[in-house]
Parts: sequence; C-alpha cells; structure tokens
Amino acid sequence: MSEHHKQTCTKASDLFVKALEAEGVKHIFAVPGEENLDMVESLRNSSIELVLTRHEQGAAFMAATYGRLTGKAGVCMATLGPGATNFATPAAYAHLGAFPLIMITGQKPIKKSKQGQFQIIDVVGLFEPICKMSKQIVHGNTIPSLVREAFRLAEEERPGAVLLELPEDIAAEDTNASIIEPHARHYAVASDTAIEEAVTLIKQAKRPLVLVGAGANRKEARAALCDFVHTSRIPFFNTQMGKGVIDERSELFIGTAALSDNDYLHCAIDRADLVINVGHDVVEKPPFFMEPGGKKVIHINYKSAKVDQVYFPQVEVIGDLAASINRLKEALGTVAAEFSYFEKLNLALINIL
Repeated sequence: MSEHHKQTCTKASDLFVKALEAEGVKHIFAVPGEENLDMVESLRNSSIELVLTRHEQGAAFMAATYGRLTGKAGVCMATLGPGATNFATPAAYAHLGAFPLIMITGQKPIKKSKQGQFQIIDVVGLFEPICKMSKQIVHGNTIPSLVREAFRLAEEERPGAVLLELPEDIAAEDTNASIIEPHARHYAVASDTAIEEAVTLIKQAKRPLVLVGAGANRKEARAALCDFVHTSRIPFFNTQMGKGVIDERSELFIGTAALSDNDYLHCAIDRADLVINVGHDVVEKPPFFMEPGGKKVIHINYKSAKVDQVYFPQVEVIGDLAASINRLKEALGTVAAEFSYFEKLNLALINIL
C-alpha cells in the first residue's frame, strides 16, 4: 500500500462515526449485534457515548424522545432482522409525532453471502412508509452525504424518522471521502401581506383564542409564542401534543382539548369568533370543526394548511414560526376584546386544580 493511500483512506465505520460527531451526536441508544461490530469499535474510540438498552424498541423510543425534547435528531442502533424490526413502532411514533430520529441498522454482507438468507429481510422497504428516508448504504464513500441528508430530513419541518442500513462488509471497507459539515438552517419568512391580513382579522375579532398545536412544540418557537400570548393577552388552549409550550399556570390558559366534547373548554371554543391556530398538525384530533359562516381561522405554521371540509383557514401565515409570531406581536401589541367568559373559565380551572 502506498504512503499516500495510507494517509487518505478511512475505514467506513470510522467515517460514519466522524459524520455523526460532525452532526453533534453525543449519545447512541442501542442493542448492537454481530453486524454492528465495526460501528461499536469505531464508537469506542469516539466522543459518542453508546447507551446500551434492554430492547431495541426502548432504544428507539429513547432516541425519538431525545429528538422531541431537544430538536436535534436522536440516534439509535440495532442489528439486522428482528433487531431492526423492533424499531418499527418507535419509527411510527416519531413519524406521527414529528420527532427527529435517526435509526442505524446492520445487515449481512451485500457483496457476497456467507450465511445465505439467515435473518435477512427487506428492512429498507419495510420502513419506507413510516420514514422520511430509508436507505441502504452500498459504498463507504457515500456515507458523508447520506448522513448529512439523513439529519437534514429528520430535523427539517415536518420532522420525522430516517433509517440508514449499513451492511457488515460496507462498514469494514476503506473509503477516501470527506465529511460534509452541517450548516445553519433558515426557513422562509412570511410575507408582509400575510402578516397584515392576520393583524386585521385579529383586531376585528370580538372573542379570539390562540390554539397551540403539535407543530408549535418546537424549541425555536416556544419563547416567541409565550411572548406573543402574554403581550397580546389573548387566552390560549392547547392540544395534547401542544402541551408544555406555554406554562399552563398562566392566567390566560383555559385548558387542553382532548377527545371529549361539550365540556367547559369546548363551550369556550364554540363562543370564539376567531381561532389563531399555531402549529396545526393533521395527525391530531381536531379540537374544533370549521363550518361555512362560522368562526374564522388564522393558520400559522411552517407549511400551508391541508384543506378539507372541516378546515379551510381564511388567512395563512406561512414561514418560520418564531419570526411570524414575533412580527404579529410587534404589529398587535395588547388586543382589546371581550375576554370575560374566558377569564371565568380560567378561574374555574384554577379552582378545579
């Protein structure tokens, strides 16, 4: 082997771990197996902590929850066959909940067979319906681009799960590729026209409410939404997946919409003439239904509304959520409206708790 070759070649599993380090990964939750041994050895010499769990499902749930709480993709690892299939339920959890998750699974060698079809199933095909991307790595030199793309897709709106399958022989081969460093991600900003239309609709409303949905449960958006609510003094409620964005001890909080109906909260929603719907996500049960001539809705989210018979917002503010909310706050100030019914509801809620 030439001196130049020695200096430029990197083992594929080492390159994979270096790519994970470049993405800021600190922990990998895992139940590794024979097909992951190269990855385990590469991790041993890295800054990443391998957190062993008792079951692959637990590893992936831990990684998905890490992603939900931090906004950075959680990473888990398992071997082939039944080890990989145990990731299916957590992958669906991340897919439905919009939690950034990277799953790394092993596989038998793909260049030649040493054990026939023992425990080999089409893991990549199995996970495609519940992942934003599901790929087998077929050459070590593609690792940097695939890892970078995996994290980009997992973390960008709407977040979700990504699976990368690393076969045993690919993990052991030499590579000469370079790491692709991540860069800051910036979303487009809502137009001035959309902001103006939303402000006009809010000022015209007599009993507006803010709804905090699953899509608002993002690290970058929480502070902006808290400031907006407490500056505008518009009462708010949340969905089950929107809980925790704004402190529910606030005097402006009127409850969490669940699977019930005809309770105090839904009576309040019925009385509202405008719902400022922040972070609407169709995976949740709608806390209200729109009707022709009924209450108006402002849809504030990273992406446009998915319109159907019971959801057709009159105004859409599309773009970076924090930026949109901050601009609305600056344009509105404190909102003068009729909030007496909502205030009574808050007092009743305090007495119940």
